[in-house]
Amino acid sequence: MGMSDIPNLRSAYDMTSEEDIHALYREWAHSYDVGFGDAQGYQLPQAVARAYIAAGGKGPVLDVGAGTGLLGEHLTATLDVDGVDLSSVMLGVARSKQIYRDLYTGNINVQLNLPQYMGIVSAGTFTLGHVGPTAIDNLLEIAEPGGLFVLAVNAVHYVDAGFAAYFDGLGAAIAGLTQVKTRIYDDRADADHRDDIAYILTFTKAG
Repeated sequence: MGMSDIPNLRSAYDMTSEEDIHALYREWAHSYDVGFGDAQGYQLPQAVARAYIAAGGKGPVLDVGAGTGLLGEHLTATLDVDGVDLSSVMLGVARSKQIYRDLYTGNINVQLNLPQYMGIVSAGTFTLGHVGPTAIDNLLEIAEPGGLFVLAVNAVHYVDAGFAAYFDGLGAAIAGLTQVKTRIYDDRADADHRDDIAYILTFTKAG
């Protein structure tokens, strides 16, 4: 993406490398909540937060791909929430909201040097196809036994990117896997993605 481009939903779906991701979110960070969250009717963070609370989720919880804090805003009133994201610029916006306990810049595709958590949530990390299912191995390592996961995965990528096969292969490492479909955006979104669907996956780490 060129520096003169205006970041938008198509920009996000067109990213092909980690360099693209850094460039996009560096430009987008300070307008993300309004220019994307509000303008596109991005409702997935609220859906993930509701699912976590409904499943009896407890803190401390890690918000994976925390970005500017759109998911954390719906959890931090009642829970201790930390966040991790590849973009330090996006996390700078989240930090200014003063809703997180701690924020970490990190890549979940590699082993994470983070504390143990009773819950792990994600609304955006697994929805664009740039992070594959094996990253969940690194999240399982930092979850307490019995820790609750609520992860949103784009329905297209769920099969095509190997998530379905990955979860089938976890076997007894997790328990109680459920899958609920939800729209990622509401009717304000660009026509190309207005009806995009995510699976909200809920499960616990076997203890």
